[in-house]
Amino acid sequence: MASPNNNKSKNQLVSTMIKQGFISNPYLSPSPSPPRTSNPPSPIQIPTRPSNPSPTLFEMMSEEQTRESKHSLESRYRTQERVSRVLADAPFPAVGDVRLTIAARDGFKVSMDVHRRVLVGRSRFFADKLQRNGSHSVEILDCDDVEVYVETLVLMYCDDLKKRLMGENVNKVLGLLKISSAIMFDDGVLACLEYLEAVPWSQQEEEQVVSHLSQLQLPDSAADILQRLVAEPSTSSRSDDILQRILTGVLHAKDDKARKEMKKVISRLLRENTSNSSSHESNLDISRDTLYHFCHRCLTSLILSLSEATSVDDNRQQDRGVLMGEIAREADNLQWLVDILIDRKMGDEFVKLWAEQKELSILHSKIPTMYRHEISKITAQLCIAIGRGNLLVPKDVRYCLLSTWLESLYDDFGWMKRAGRSIDKKLVEEGLGQTILTLPLAQQQTILLNWFDRFLNKGDDCPNIQRAFEVWWRRSFVKQYTVDSQLQLAIFDYTE
Repeated sequence: MASPNNNKSKNQLVSTMIKQGFISNPYLSPSPSPPRTSNPPSPIQIPTRPSNPSPTLFEMMSEEQTRESKHSLESRYRTQERVSRVLADAPFPAVGDVRLTIAARDGFKVSMDVHRRVLVGRSRFFADKLQRNGSHSVEILDCDDVEVYVETLVLMYCDDLKKRLMGENVNKVLGLLKISSAIMFDDGVLACLEYLEAVPWSQQEEEQVVSHLSQLQLPDSAADILQRLVAEPSTSSRSDDILQRILTGVLHAKDDKARKEMKKVISRLLRENTSNSSSHESNLDISRDTLYHFCHRCLTSLILSLSEATSVDDNRQQDRGVLMGEIAREADNLQWLVDILIDRKMGDEFVKLWAEQKELSILHSKIPTMYRHEISKITAQLCIAIGRGNLLVPKDVRYCLLSTWLESLYDDFGWMKRAGRSIDKKLVEEGLGQTILTLPLAQQQTILLNWFDRFLNKGDDCPNIQRAFEVWWRRSFVKQYTVDSQLQLAIFDYTE
């Protein structure tokens, strides 16, 4: 008979195992169902999972092991199927003088009879290992990819390797190249290199090609493959000239649709280049001088077109229409260049340049709104960037910008909303409000009181910057700050 102490120890052990999840608690298991009665069968119901507590640690470990084992078996089965298809078409003899076995790391292996003369004649590796005449038994262990190894052996039996590789994918040929290099199958290596040099690569394949070629000991001809990726030093040094030619072509394009499409492409590529520059992967550097050269050209053309448009009389409506189209195109070109400057953190100088365009602002007011509103989008761009902190310019430049262009932006805002899907009304309003709030309080007051009168008369055709108005109000009348000569702040809160 067991002693009470032994029973107590067993109970403690069972209790501990229940707490740790190695066995289930019988008291927490679902109670047995009552015996069936002779009542008529009830309608069929979808069985539900019993309200059992979460599985124990042992059960979870068993399930995980079962899943891994199942996945491993499925993977091996798929490999076996592929290898069987390769062997079905392989030109191997029924009886050869070499019994070759290839074994993978997971234990899967395949054996085949092959000719010693083929192995020795095509591979320097086998020529060294199979110097003795007669029958041989060779086993290659820990192979990464049994299927590719078998296909490499099939390749050794082919006379026209180039024809054999036609239609294969890049990943498969990279695998064949790796095995061919390992067994010193020189004809196979050259055939794979010729294939890789001739076919196009996706971006992912491009990275794999570079990785494989850098790892393998290959002949000098492998360098020819990478010529599509590596620029010559003379080409790299002319990058600014190339970009200048590309920008010139886009800005002067005759077809509007093609011009807009290429602007999107070039902008995306330059953004990618900017992000890569932070990780030191880019050798492209478009100079500030080049960008501002194009900005000045667009401004000159814009002023000239506006001047001509204001002087055309009513009898020359056709000429006027051509000039209006030219105005819209140059304004769109400037918007694109400003976007590039902001993305590349070079836009500060343009804010000052745009703020000083008094003549352009006066000419702008003389052109019908439906043609000139594209010009006001440039002001909106700058305000959005300033409001986000992407352009850092002195307060006198910010005030000059608004003094020169704010009335024009007010006048064109209704057209900008209706005619331009590229403009976000909320972004413009937020950017404009934030720009105003960066100015000295007296300048904020002047601008916002003028806006207040205009908004009451124009409504939705005027930017709604009431949030900026509220901030100015609180700064002026709710909490006032005073600054002494030592830059110490004193706060006067009138809400108390």
